[in-house]
Amino acid sequence: MVMPYTAIQFAVLHKLKTFAAGSSKTEDHIQLSPYLSYASGALAGCAATVGSYPFDLLRTILASQGEPKVYPTMRSAFVDIVRTRGFRGLYAGLSPTLVEIVPYAGLQFGTYDTFKRWTMAWNHHKSSSTSSISTDDNLSSFQLFICGLAAGTCAKLVCHPLDVVKKRFQIEGLQRHPKYGGRVEHRAYRNMFDALRRILQTEGWAGLYKGIVPSTVKAAPAGAVTFVAYEFTSDWLESILT
Repeated sequence: MVMPYTAIQFAVLHKLKTFAAGSSKTEDHIQLSPYLSYASGALAGCAATVGSYPFDLLRTILASQGEPKVYPTMRSAFVDIVRTRGFRGLYAGLSPTLVEIVPYAGLQFGTYDTFKRWTMAWNHHKSSSTSSISTDDNLSSFQLFICGLAAGTCAKLVCHPLDVVKKRFQIEGLQRHPKYGGRVEHRAYRNMFDALRRILQTEGWAGLYKGIVPSTVKAAPAGAVTFVAYEFTSDWLESILT
């Protein structure tokens, strides 16, 4: 899931930023307004979600089934979903996922670019205060990691309730053992807003933030590493291709 999602996301993001900035250079992209960074990230996230969603669905189902396993392999899960729900079943929960990914990807990329600009300004201020003549705008890998970590944490804290709703749709009808929690019946929720309302009614606000700690611990560092890898890889490719 991660490979096609990340490839599509960064490819679309680069194209959108190149179109908005009129240049393919990273130093020109960082000068885009926060609004354009947010919009570019949101659109790139939508494209990546649609392109890789069946893998996200299969991952969620395989991770949620517990023991004894309902599906021993990804192939068996795929075949059963197509047989019982049709190919539309591979996109169960896509609507709340897209509603989630717009603010999530937008916030992640928008705040990442903002944190990068703040860090560059801080580096310039530090250089001027120490009488250094360096004007290099390149950030260290550690600084990029911190920017990515902060951006991922902000996005996850804001958008986690929508992720909970998405996963409820994804595991509808899964025949898992009762010790792993109550079964989410097929067609349990009419739509995303009905799911939000019923979760609030039965579980309170805490229900919308179930799993927030492990989810943030996983997503924020992973996003930070991805940003660092992308920055260095794109710079390296740009240096050998131009």
